[in-house]
Amino acid sequence: MHVGIRSEHQAREGRVAATPQSVESLVELGATVSIESGAGRHAGISDDAFTDAGASVVASLHDAGPIDILATVGPIGDSNGRSDMELLSEGSVVIGLLDPTNNETTLSDLQARGVTPIAMELVPRTTIAQSMDALSSQATAAGYAAVLLGATSMPKFMPMLVTAAGTVPPARVLVLGVGVAGLQAIATAKRLGAIVTAYDIRPETKEQVESLGAKFIDAPTQQMDEGGYARAVDEETAAAQREVLTHAVAGADLIITTAQVPGRKAPILVDAEMVKQMSEGSVIIDMAAGSGGNVVGSQPDHVVNADGVMIHGPTDLASRVAADASRMYARNVLEIIKRMVVDGNLAVDADDAVIGPAIVGRTAAQHTDAEQVDEEQPVVEHEASP
Repeated sequence: MHVGIRSEHQAREGRVAATPQSVESLVELGATVSIESGAGRHAGISDDAFTDAGASVVASLHDAGPIDILATVGPIGDSNGRSDMELLSEGSVVIGLLDPTNNETTLSDLQARGVTPIAMELVPRTTIAQSMDALSSQATAAGYAAVLLGATSMPKFMPMLVTAAGTVPPARVLVLGVGVAGLQAIATAKRLGAIVTAYDIRPETKEQVESLGAKFIDAPTQQMDEGGYARAVDEETAAAQREVLTHAVAGADLIITTAQVPGRKAPILVDAEMVKQMSEGSVIIDMAAGSGGNVVGSQPDHVVNADGVMIHGPTDLASRVAADASRMYARNVLEIIKRMVVDGNLAVDADDAVIGPAIVGRTAAQHTDAEQVDEEQPVVEHEASP
């Protein structure tokens, strides 16, 4: 079994799909591991570290021979001037954050070639799959990085300071969307000494918010769907939300927005009128900018000055903490691979409770039986995609 780890080709992507620790585990499974030179450079991992762990470092995976499993962070594309498609043949598997919604043609081409695409975004939110839940692990990294970006962008301190020159009040942070990213943002902002309030349309999140020492905004809520994600909000609920949130937005020094609905454009949480009521120097970090944005006026990977309010639309937050984001992601990938290996050989079980739902192109009917396992209990979380 030959596992290939490529150097990511996307702009601003510093993560890698393996670490020396995960390589050692793959070798113990009986795998031969090839990794492109420099793949771990932005995550602080040298080629020598991968070699010491048992991997073969190559200039290009295209020179490494047939690959059974290609592990990536982002969608497949062109690497080192050649297409990743050339690495894959009938019977091989590609694992990564494949963005199936926006890459239907490419993934269909893979399936036509007999390649099994496993999208980490589609791993079910169940207890048995938690160690393979890349959305949660990367949202943890992104939520942390979002608060640090906001803290260093504001013209004020986060904590309250009592000094000989007077008392400096703490920053007021508002987190909209309390999934994994939102919870990490709340925890990080609290550690930095800010006063934190938060809101999510799911009433189940109130207890989680308060357990972190933040205040939950009393606004209309809506039940989550069966997968633990937020449902699309109806117009009546959205209007009532805006009325309550307008006051909270106006008083915030820093706003972190994380809300997304899987497979749909991100909902607008902060409109132009709300932004106008914010104080000059306030900062908004729109973590959903890459899927349409939660804030009117936000632009992916740009900073917009809206009358003195700085609106950031970063799409690379997890990559900004690439070392630990890669550590967690590599573990997610490793656990997926372990689930597909029998006696050192690749054996993809499309009826597996975790693997089946993650295979791109499988219909709900095809993996319904696999999901109905007694030990599987939904995990209540949602967040912006990394």
